[in-house]
Amino acid sequence: MFHDMGSMGAESGTQAIERAAQLLVRVVEAPQPPSIGELSARAGLPKSTTSRLVGALERQGLVQRLGARGRLRPGPVLLRYASRDASQALAALAQPSLRRLADESGETINLAVPGPDGVEHLAQEDTAHFVGVTDWVGRRVPFELAANGKCFLAFGGGEVEEGDLIRSRGYATSIDELEVGLSALAAPVLGADGAAVSALSISGPTARLTAERIDELAPLLKDEAATLTRRLRGAA
Repeated sequence: MFHDMGSMGAESGTQAIERAAQLLVRVVEAPQPPSIGELSARAGLPKSTTSRLVGALERQGLVQRLGARGRLRPGPVLLRYASRDASQALAALAQPSLRRLADESGETINLAVPGPDGVEHLAQEDTAHFVGVTDWVGRRVPFELAANGKCFLAFGGGEVEEGDLIRSRGYATSIDELEVGLSALAAPVLGADGAAVSALSISGPTARLTAERIDELAPLLKDEAATLTRRLRGAA
């Protein structure tokens, strides 16, 4: 009897591991980041079971969500393993775009990627002005408050209030949201699946980055983001 109960427990544990592994594979191989409901339907599992198993994967850093109710993407552990030198390589590829944007705008230019707890800044070109110089490299900011974070949500399956507008015009803005007096605009750098793998942003004092100035800079920013997208895909 005790042997049978132990065998049942072992089988149950093995089954849970296999189910969690299957869910992880589905998240990694999905052409678009799935929601819990979609993942549940594809795996043929109850939504409650899927949510519990995904929660365990998320706690171990194997999957992550963009926003509180975001869709699922590979987590930081897998991303670090898959591309240990990706940050340096991405920053090197982006350097010409960062420099051109800094020269044209005179403002602070950043390259950022989505992290498990918010936007992570990888590289920066500083403003030509004394007012507005802030070192963002290494800092994390909430997705919902940052222009680049909104790009990750709108172009990554997450939820953001103005998502349709961001997708239609190709860039996001943050006006006095992260900090009063600070404004930014950002454009996504897209992967093969259409999700934003990084973003380029222009930031500066709201007094300089007026609505008119943002309208002037947006086409240039989008062009550089498209250029970097092509470079990442090996087309330029």
